[in-house]
Amino acid sequence: MIFDKDPFLQTAPQKKLAVLIDADNAQPEIIEGLLAEISLYGIASVKRIYGNWTTPNLQPWKEVLLNYSIQPIQQFDYTRGKNATDSALIIDAMDLLYTNKFDGFCIVSSDSDFTRLAQRIRESGLLAYGFGERKTPKPFVQACDKFVYTEILRKTGLTDEQHPETQKVVKPDKNLKQLKGDAGLLNLLRSAVDGCSNDDGWANLADVGGNIVNQSPDFDPRNYGYKKLRDLVEATAFFEIDEKKVGDSPAKVIYIKDKKFRIN
Repeated sequence: MIFDKDPFLQTAPQKKLAVLIDADNAQPEIIEGLLAEISLYGIASVKRIYGNWTTPNLQPWKEVLLNYSIQPIQQFDYTRGKNATDSALIIDAMDLLYTNKFDGFCIVSSDSDFTRLAQRIRESGLLAYGFGERKTPKPFVQACDKFVYTEILRKTGLTDEQHPETQKVVKPDKNLKQLKGDAGLLNLLRSAVDGCSNDDGWANLADVGGNIVNQSPDFDPRNYGYKKLRDLVEATAFFEIDEKKVGDSPAKVIYIKDKKFRIN
């Protein structure tokens, strides 16, 4: 077994999570991938989805709620132009927060109105996971411990032409030249490696992953077309990679080093 894990993936005992979905700002096509992703972080002890279920635009959601045991919460639109759904979700989140029964919350929306909620959850010492489309405003993304773009969770994804914001996403078959063009990515990788490295320049890949997410909650190798961080790092060709055994165990730990590193 080779350790190349997201720093937010949990081992036993699993964390209890409350999953709160804004039906107006999420698509039912993501639900299978969403719940599979959440299961990597903990157990979805509560699954609720908020919206005005008397309107026809939420009909596609109705068809999947029963299959995934998600509780619909009705919220009427009392005033035109005002989003009562957001308020209902936030009130429920705070009620659940004060029960002290949860280790974290999963907020599924692309709406910046949940920025303060994510901040409040973290201030209470709990984990805030965000899930939304690439159009999600940065304040909400940065307010979360980790943010996952839902485009990578779709069972049947849209093409770049259908989703213009995904056109800059690098695919696995793209060459080094295209990865080199992403200065932000390379600076992020190098900064994380430098922050976690020993005197010889080698850094544990798991530590590097944790450092990256602390700097950029929405970082995910899948955003660049790679399943694991190691695959992305290796594709850049800017880092050396070494695997070291852990004692007598067959397990190996992955270390990486910036090829530009020089011992002073």
